[in-house]
Amino acid sequence: MNEKFMVEAIKEAKKAELIDEVPIGCVIVKDDKIIARGHNLRESKQRSTAHAEIIAIEKACRKLKSWRLEGCSLYVTLEPCPMCSGAILQSRIEHVVYGAKDPKGGCMESCMNMYEVKGFNHYPDVIGGVLEDECGALLKTFFKRKREEKSK
Repeated sequence: MNEKFMVEAIKEAKKAELIDEVPIGCVIVKDDKIIARGHNLRESKQRSTAHAEIIAIEKACRKLKSWRLEGCSLYVTLEPCPMCSGAILQSRIEHVVYGAKDPKGGCMESCMNMYEVKGFNHYPDVIGGVLEDECGALLKTFFKRKREEKSK
């Protein structure tokens, strides 16, 4: 099941890449159905908060007419950053599944594990490394192309 929904997150990441955004995609699932999708739009919107996860969380809240996303699972192609990890925590998402690790900003395993910090009132279950190679390849290919374009 995790791979099925990660494939959908990868489709969202590819949408971001088509508009020259960093290819990160996210879907939110409730009762085995996708209720929200998002992909990175930081450059397009010129908003530091326009991460795939934030966009998907906002859509899911509108869909459910609640800020509480209890019973939901979030699938994202890259390990969430501190902002997105905080939004996941604040929205009460129950499960987080991510693809590639983010050694420069991931807050579920790489730089820190936000959910090991004592005192928060909610801790989601986290699974990392789902379709990790595919998710990582999207990012590596994108940044390689950007470096090549810059050197021309």
